[in-house]
Amino acid sequence: MGNTVITIARSYGSGGRTLGKLLAKELGINYYDRELIRMASDESGINEALFGEVDEKLKKSPLFRIVKKTYRGEIIPPESGEFVSDDNLFNYQAKVIRQLAEEESCVIIGRCADYVLKEFDHVISLFFYAPREDCIRRVQEISSEPEKEIIKKIEKTDKYRAEYYRYYTGKEWNDARNYDFCLNTTSMSYEKLVEVVKSYIDICRK
Repeated sequence: MGNTVITIARSYGSGGRTLGKLLAKELGINYYDRELIRMASDESGINEALFGEVDEKLKKSPLFRIVKKTYRGEIIPPESGEFVSDDNLFNYQAKVIRQLAEEESCVIIGRCADYVLKEFDHVISLFFYAPREDCIRRVQEISSEPEKEIIKKIEKTDKYRAEYYRYYTGKEWNDARNYDFCLNTTSMSYEKLVEVVKSYIDICRK
């Protein structure tokens, strides 16, 4: 059986990151999240700190909300003045994601990985979400912030994820048609969620 790559998009507070880690452990495969930034830095030779600054710059840019820079797989060469542009930093992350998909089975969190790998036939794209009250509860389990601040953080994070996805894919982040399987994580333990997702993956592998 060939490689299976699982991409995960998730609303903030749905437990998607934790679920991704548990799923990778259950399947005995690697889990990639923020490691992608370091790997893209190594691949490009661009300082890793610049990758960390990209998200903050995009968040503050008014053009980010209205312009689309749909990813098409191109890499801007070092001799170009745009080599360290925000878009090229994304291109290098995408390059790393595609290399991983060619080399191994793994779980990849965020970074529009479902879109970047849309041409691959061994990719299973997942989207995890939950009602606001359940997201608040999950965040409260790991945060001491007041509920009012948690709600703001959820709204801000999901808004940014939607804008980031739209900017690089031209599509809507929470549109079920973008994914193979969408799951409401409400009222299920992580163990049960892993069981449900693993059963779906097993079906896809047959």
